[in-house]
Amino acid sequence: MAEQNMLMRNFILSLLLLLAAFVSACSTAPGNYLDTSRLKDNQTAPTETYPVTLINAQVVMDQAKSAAAAPQVLPQSRYADPAQYVYRIAPQDILGVTVWDHPELTTPNGSTLSAGGNTTQSVGAALQQPYTTALPGQADPYGQTVAADGTIYFPFVGRIHAAGKTVGELRDQLASGLVRYIRNPQVDVRVLSYRGQKVHVTGQVKTPGPLSISDVPLSLVDAITRSGGTTGDADLQRVRLTRNNQLYVLDANRMLDSGDTKQNVMLQAGDILNVPDRIDSRVFVMGEVKNPIQLTMIKGRLSIADALTQSGGILDTDANPRQIFVLRGMQQNPTTPEVYRLDMTQPDSIMLSTQFQLQPMDVVYVGTAASTTFNRVLQQVLPTIQTLFYLRQLTR
Repeated sequence: MAEQNMLMRNFILSLLLLLAAFVSACSTAPGNYLDTSRLKDNQTAPTETYPVTLINAQVVMDQAKSAAAAPQVLPQSRYADPAQYVYRIAPQDILGVTVWDHPELTTPNGSTLSAGGNTTQSVGAALQQPYTTALPGQADPYGQTVAADGTIYFPFVGRIHAAGKTVGELRDQLASGLVRYIRNPQVDVRVLSYRGQKVHVTGQVKTPGPLSISDVPLSLVDAITRSGGTTGDADLQRVRLTRNNQLYVLDANRMLDSGDTKQNVMLQAGDILNVPDRIDSRVFVMGEVKNPIQLTMIKGRLSIADALTQSGGILDTDANPRQIFVLRGMQQNPTTPEVYRLDMTQPDSIMLSTQFQLQPMDVVYVGTAASTTFNRVLQQVLPTIQTLFYLRQLTR
């Protein structure tokens, strides 16, 4: 009997060794795998520690105060008041000149010019449409096109500099030049096509492209509206304005929701306006939740309660409600992020979870209960123990 038991133990030991050899042989089995023999894995445990801030009422109040007091650099406008705005002629603009009682010096009303598409329109229609733009590279033969050096040629007056002047200043200059040939000349000057000064709108708008600056002030909202409005993925909280090689971030939501008109800046020639998508406004929910998910902030706001609710809530049996962590600032400071912890077992935790606002690229992580860790170890060990038990029973 003792000899039979000894044989059985040797059989089981041989079987286990055979299984171990089979597992080690998987590296030579067919299929995709990574050969790690040339990789040097530094298995030294990290020694960094990160301070954790417990989320309480004071932390929430400090967060709200810091968000309200956060400085925002806005671009300086040439005009403090839009009512002071005046358009100045630029090269490539097309001008129409009228000299009363002298049709030979007047831009013909029946002439046509480009309307910025594949059709043409009359001068009279152009005067009623201040945003008219000509086709790229196309000059209108019937108007006075301002040359690249900023000058135009006009009969009896000769070549004069027009760029940088208002239409009133140019009108007075033409009248003073014609006074030697025409008694009391009555002169009028209009811009038939605004082509010299442009703003480029890119990103999440329905019709991106250049917009002409005209005699009507062009603001942030005007530019977005004239570009067809925004798409569904647009992030109006972080509209980017590039001016003179300087980047400014404008919050159009603050203007539309709170009436902060300072965000509705007046645009000027050379500005590049970009409406980004919401990829930088994401929040990640991970850990012991029912549905780990990536969320997009709506109008720049998302609380811990919002994030946990949209992920289906925490797991009833596996999650540790005392360990609701928020990891912040990993893009700017990957080695020293801010770590916050919310204890959901406290009476005021529900209120705090709705008031603590997340920031873009935050990670909400729900910790694992200690009992769950032990149960998962058992789940890994039990199949092996059961296999050995059945083998022993079969060999009796």
